[in-house]
Amino acid sequence: MNFTREEAEQAMAAVRAFVPATPQFAWPLLRQRLGFPVWVKHENHTPAGAFKVRGGITYFQALARREPHVRGVAAATRGNHGQSVGWGARRTGLAATIVVPHGNSLEKNAAMRALGVTLVEHGDDFQAAREHAQALAAEGGLHMVPSYHRDLVAGVMTYWLEFFESFAPGEEPAVVYVPIGQGSGFCAAAAARALSGRRSRLVGVVSAHATTFLDSFRAGRVVEAPVTTALADGMACRVADPEALEIVLREAEDIVAVTDAQVAEAMRILFADTHNVAEGAGAAGLAAAMHDRARHGGRAVGFALTGGNVDTAVFSAVLSGASAE
Repeated sequence: MNFTREEAEQAMAAVRAFVPATPQFAWPLLRQRLGFPVWVKHENHTPAGAFKVRGGITYFQALARREPHVRGVAAATRGNHGQSVGWGARRTGLAATIVVPHGNSLEKNAAMRALGVTLVEHGDDFQAAREHAQALAAEGGLHMVPSYHRDLVAGVMTYWLEFFESFAPGEEPAVVYVPIGQGSGFCAAAAARALSGRRSRLVGVVSAHATTFLDSFRAGRVVEAPVTTALADGMACRVADPEALEIVLREAEDIVAVTDAQVAEAMRILFADTHNVAEGAGAAGLAAAMHDRARHGGRAVGFALTGGNVDTAVFSAVLSGASAE
């Protein structure tokens, strides 16, 4: 998926009207602990606490131009995509119905309701929730907001442009670790890398308990895989998106899997060394960097702390060491 510089500037202008550039730091304590520089892009500092809101802004702006008569939308989510839909719908005056699986994050659910969405609980995982959202959209004449779309990627790309273009050519991190849920984050990183001309290698990160993108990457085609992660809900995808997979196959050096235990360790380290709260998917890049050291040989790496929207009880258990796979 390629974007022109003009498209990128348009997306940046739309996002910047609502989301200021997020900070990034090479935290000294992380370098001391890991033995190499680790650049952290803090997407947990957006108004929605996660990167997804950027895509919601660009998607709904484009939707208003393409389909001006839409009066309501539907979507499925584990939380952060739903908040991006909630923000986008609110800013464009549309009603939104969001479907989440049973057992979804209580605090993410509360955040979506606070944006005025109608929240529906259905199914045991994201795929079941998505299929129900599609049925509701068809029945109610609603526009179905996908989890992966070019207009979503355009908005998400803005934070990766902020990241890559903060480095002079040749000074960018050797490897950048990108968590993969439905794929918009990875595809946006690849697009931003191409536009910026930087040469960081991109390594996708999945949960070891939700391996559709890893299995599909190895097979060269979509392979469905069960979802059993208890911690990385942002990566709890059962069926890889075919269009996103095509880009991952072309642009990823590799995909690595991290367990819930490794993610919990990374969440604890991020809190101890940076005093930032990370949800499971938000800590996955650090978990991968810690357990993939041979790839970068001590050179600088980067990752995005993609979100900090974790339930209080879950985070408390992680900090206490009570989290289990």
